[in-house]
Amino acid sequence: MMMTDTDPGKTAACETTARQRWLAILARASRGEIETLVGAALPAHEILKAPETGTVMVEGRAGGAGRRFNLGEATVTRCVVRLENGAMGFSYALGRDGRKARLAAILDARLQSEDADGALLAGVAQLAATQAAARDLASCKAATTKVDFFTLVRGA
Repeated sequence: MMMTDTDPGKTAACETTARQRWLAILARASRGEIETLVGAALPAHEILKAPETGTVMVEGRAGGAGRRFNLGEATVTRCVVRLENGAMGFSYALGRDGRKARLAAILDARLQSEDADGALLAGVAQLAATQAAARDLASCKAATTKVDFFTLVRGA
C-alpha cells in the first residue's frame, strides 16, 4: 500500500499529535494549575494504576548532538485512570506529587473524550501560552549574559 500526503496513516518522526502536546503541557504544569483546569467536581473515575513514584535515568548529549551520557536519576510519579465513558488517561509527572499525577490523568482522559468541552481545551491552550511566555523570558534573560569571543589580528 502506498501512502500519500493525504493518507491518515502517514506519520513523520517530527510530527506530534494533539495528545502528545497536551500531555507535555500537563507534565510541565504545576499542581495548582491542573487543579484549576479540573475544577471543583472530579468526574467519576476508576483508578487503574494508583499514583506510584519511581526513578528514571536522565540522559544528556555532549553539545546537544554528541555522545550520550547518563546525567543522573529523576523522580517520576505515574498514574492511570478510566472515566465512566471508557476513556483512559495516563500521566507522568516529575516529582512525588501523586495528586498532580492523578488529576493530570483525569484531564488526559477528559481531553480524549469526544465530548471534551471547549473551555477545557481553551484552558490547556492558555496554559501552553503561559509556559511559552515563561520559556521566552528565561531565554531572553540567558541571552543577555552571552559573551562573544573574537580574536583581533594585529597587522604586521
